[in-house]
Amino acid sequence: MGGEQPPQVDRMLADFVTAARDTLGADLISVVLYGSAAEGRLRPTSDVNVLVVLKRFELAKVDALREPARLAKALVRLEPMWVLESEIDAALTAFAVKFGDIMHRNRVLFGADPFAGRSVPRTASIQRLRQVLLNLSLRLREAYVERSLREEQLAHVLADFSGPLRTLTAALLELEGSTPSSPKAALESFAAQLGEPRFLELVRAVSEARETGRLHAGVAMPVFHALFELVATLRVRAEALC
Repeated sequence: MGGEQPPQVDRMLADFVTAARDTLGADLISVVLYGSAAEGRLRPTSDVNVLVVLKRFELAKVDALREPARLAKALVRLEPMWVLESEIDAALTAFAVKFGDIMHRNRVLFGADPFAGRSVPRTASIQRLRQVLLNLSLRLREAYVERSLREEQLAHVLADFSGPLRTLTAALLELEGSTPSSPKAALESFAAQLGEPRFLELVRAVSEARETGRLHAGVAMPVFHALFELVATLRVRAEALC
């Protein structure tokens, strides 16, 4: 999987990988780009997510990589996740939804593919999906109570939750036997399955909020009503998985 990035992102990724190789040496196993950056679908507010796989986390070596990492974060919002090679199997089970998404949307920048020959256990995926959907429900309620007086604030809430919502929908559809081409396509497919205009409007509003941070006047409140219904439906479908 891959796509074109803004030139400054490609340059910074190349600089970060070079610095990681120089400072970490044989402790560096892989550097893996994942998420929207791996798809070539970065937005101006997107993080550039990388998985740095290590044999060991040696503090003196990591200290030498601090400044390149801080510079990359400041310039292109680089967000490294530092994982030991020995922790990958445990992470696939403990964080099944997140790592399932990483396995689907990644590009290896350096080293071997750390996921080759590995898979996320189905039971772990179902359990974690249920947990994360419950957490999403709780967080949405909290955000709604705190920020529902102003439509522009609800637009920001929707933008913040759009990524997790799409990822969780993709995870559910995959567990049900579908193969959506992307998390965005998964949410579109799920809304189409529900077959009601308010859910299709929710999908449109998610994209609008994600791209612009705004919604048209009068849209936010009905969209949030639909969002609560959609998340509840996702949870019912997740509970039915076996």
